[in-house]
Amino acid sequence: MNELVNGSIAEYRRLFDVCTQLMAKIQAIPQPVIAQVQGIATAAGCQLVATCDLAVASAEATFATPGVKNGLFCSTPMVALTRAVGRKRAMEMLLTGRGVDANAAAEWGLVNRVVPAAGLEAETRKLACQIAEASGFTIALGKQAFLRADRARPAARLCLCEGSDVDERGGA
Repeated sequence: MNELVNGSIAEYRRLFDVCTQLMAKIQAIPQPVIAQVQGIATAAGCQLVATCDLAVASAEATFATPGVKNGLFCSTPMVALTRAVGRKRAMEMLLTGRGVDANAAAEWGLVNRVVPAAGLEAETRKLACQIAEASGFTIALGKQAFLRADRARPAARLCLCEGSDVDERGGA
């Protein structure tokens, strides 16, 4: 069976490639990227929120990885989601397909803060302006150091933060 429900395998691969490039770009650019979530962030949308450096959500926002309900497993969002909310909570979302509301997303670490929908844009802009007050060079350096440490094995994180010669895989 070469056709999937609403498109060809080639179309899905192209879409996944574009999503992968976008997620990599968010991590690669020196500027922090802030997600502003008003409604439903599901599957790749949830991955996008988890990949962004910071996230502000309206109280009405919801987050889910519902692939298991459609016979698919959200393996692409899995990595970013696990880093954002932790192993157990990510597994719960991935294995049940159930969504979480904005308050749970904040409690779990998927978003930084939850605000009324009317104040979402202003709160996101306020956060961006607070960051912009610092040196762009320092922010860029800090973002890359944080991401290197986050990708490292837990035992190597302390060494990376202290500037040792341990690489991202934990080797010397």
